[in-house]
Amino acid sequence: MDPFQMVVAIIAIITIGRVIQTKHKAKHGIVEDENVMGTKTHRLLNNADTQQMQDEIRALKERIQVLERIATDNNSASDINRQIEELRSR
Repeated sequence: MDPFQMVVAIIAIITIGRVIQTKHKAKHGIVEDENVMGTKTHRLLNNADTQQMQDEIRALKERIQVLERIATDNNSASDINRQIEELRSR
């Protein structure tokens, strides 16, 4: 095995290892946080965190749908202003 093949093999092994590691963390709900000092900490997501994230994602999807409708519809300016104010009040 020449040096080039060895380097490619090492990179492939490292890449496969990182993919497996990431899948394992995602499967078990482990989140990596990096603090101010640059060190990484791991924590498990609990049901409250998961529910909060799902609620936030749902709200963002609703807002995106409204913004898409505003951008694609040929509504009057007053209707668009009303929809924007609705979004702000949420």
